[in-house]
Amino acid sequence: MDRREILKGALGGMFTWWASPLRAAQQAAGGVRRLTDNIGIVDAGGSNVVVFSAGEGLVLVDSGAPKSGDTLTAALKSFAASAKVQTLFNTHYHLDQTGNNEIFAAAGATIIAHDRTRQWMSSDYWVPADERYEKARPKSAWPTQTFLDKGSLKAGTEQIDYGYLIEAHTSGDIYVFFKNSNVLAVGDVASPQRDPALDYFTGAWIGGRVDAMDLVLKISNDQTKIIPAYGPVMTRAEFKAERDLMEEVRARLFKQVREGDGPDDMLEAGVMKGLARTWKDPKKFLYDACKGLWAHHNKLDPNVV
Repeated sequence: MDRREILKGALGGMFTWWASPLRAAQQAAGGVRRLTDNIGIVDAGGSNVVVFSAGEGLVLVDSGAPKSGDTLTAALKSFAASAKVQTLFNTHYHLDQTGNNEIFAAAGATIIAHDRTRQWMSSDYWVPADERYEKARPKSAWPTQTFLDKGSLKAGTEQIDYGYLIEAHTSGDIYVFFKNSNVLAVGDVASPQRDPALDYFTGAWIGGRVDAMDLVLKISNDQTKIIPAYGPVMTRAEFKAERDLMEEVRARLFKQVREGDGPDDMLEAGVMKGLARTWKDPKKFLYDACKGLWAHHNKLDPNVV
């Protein structure tokens, strides 16, 4: 390995900022880490649950992974002993973000999500990677209030804006913006720790992901705290670095798909080399990205094969 490659590897390591002791210390496993007086993050089975206390009640973003309900409930009591969850947002339909919906619905919470999220949760669907059907979730887990574009609500003195992040990770991703506190939850549209995932079978694709990340940048500012589904809180600059990385990957893949290359061809050609971070499973990412790109072939310019 020459000096240039060593330097490139060092820079890649710098990009994986979540690995530092400081970032690791931010994640208080099983407890609540406060971002402001009224907003905290709970580790619910590895995924982030955002909690906001409006005094008389709580607002959650996502409900955590299955079997984390007791841990989550205990953490919420430590955050606001007498308050109960009144509103729960689901950033998308995946089980690790909606695993405890039933608990809060049974206690009277309103569950808000994009209409596509309700559709995926309420229907059996085929999982191509596993070649099997996934059964619909119980009706008690479904969102009780859905939307198509955007909305807002008041909780205590906080204005909460929410909106659609089209085709970024699934077909039903949303952001939830605690505007007064300048805290923005974006689910799996940010992926500082895990490989960015594109559920192509729902309609997600890499171009949609970049567009969604641009929207997040547009509504945020340099002081915004951005919360992903997994991993530590991101600054806007860190989020933009991930967005720029995804744009670089998108540009490379557009070129290769127009040449008729598939994921194996791309991997062999080194399309994932020389980036500011590495993928744990680049072949899976390329497979999903290619599927999504072919579904959006009309956006690849006229010379698509």
